[in-house]
Amino acid sequence: MSEKPQTVAIGAFVIGASLILLVTLLFLLGSGFGSKEKVVMVFDGSVKGLNIGAPMALRGVKVGEVTDIDLILDSSKTNVIMQVEANFDAENIHRKGIADVDLTEELISRGMRAQLNSQSLLTGLLYIELDFYPQSALNLVDIDSPYLQLPTVPTDLERITKKLQDIDISKLTDELESISNGVNTLINSKEFQNLPAHLTSTLDSVRELSAQMKEQLASTGPKLNTVLDETAQTVASANSQLPKLTALVEGNLKTLNSAIAAFEQGMSGIDGLVSPDSATLYQLNLALQEMTRAGRSLQSLANTLEAQPESLIRGKSGEE
Repeated sequence: MSEKPQTVAIGAFVIGASLILLVTLLFLLGSGFGSKEKVVMVFDGSVKGLNIGAPMALRGVKVGEVTDIDLILDSSKTNVIMQVEANFDAENIHRKGIADVDLTEELISRGMRAQLNSQSLLTGLLYIELDFYPQSALNLVDIDSPYLQLPTVPTDLERITKKLQDIDISKLTDELESISNGVNTLINSKEFQNLPAHLTSTLDSVRELSAQMKEQLASTGPKLNTVLDETAQTVASANSQLPKLTALVEGNLKTLNSAIAAFEQGMSGIDGLVSPDSATLYQLNLALQEMTRAGRSLQSLANTLEAQPESLIRGKSGEE
């Protein structure tokens, strides 16, 4: 009878130990004991709202959680940095193909950076957001840590705050004060005080000039109309007299041509009566040439009047 309880106790012990071992294995496997990697991150700004256990997500997918937050004072510098440690669960990220490089290092080389983001505006809690910034520089801080360091990037608010901190407020205030003094000096100057009067005088001059121009246009209008009427009358008179003038020119041209023909006929009879080098024959030839030129001029005038009647007023086309 004494051996049976002992056997039961041993069996219960073995079963209990097996259950404990099984639970331990399940816990270790479930928590990814062999797959989680310890990483460290450094932030320059405040980490208020970031607590231990805060999630770390890659584009919204949880890949780890914060395990420790430390405040590091650099003795060689005046700044204080925040060192945050976290478990990075690489098992949640599946790679396509075969790669010899460590997954976390490959992600960093592709531009993966850590950034603080808000979980909720109401609670003010923060979490670590991982995303890819291929254009960002790989800035690592020299810290004493055995873990792989994930590079960080500042938030938009931190960038704005940094720019505001870099502004020389004292210099900006002095420049604004100088501008204000310059404006006050300008406003209080005698020239600025007299500016309204000058503007009023200028406007009065413009109004006076406008009135004078209106008067001149009013007085010039009738004269211009008179000139135009006289010009129209002249053109009408010229048009009415043009047929008579053309007929007169043509009549004179015919008479002149007849005279030239008669003169040439008389010259043929004279050639036999006088010597070729006679002065009389020379004068007669000159007279014949003058008559010929006069005939050509009359012919040209008749042609012009026929083709361009308006030439009596404006001259030949092409003349300036």
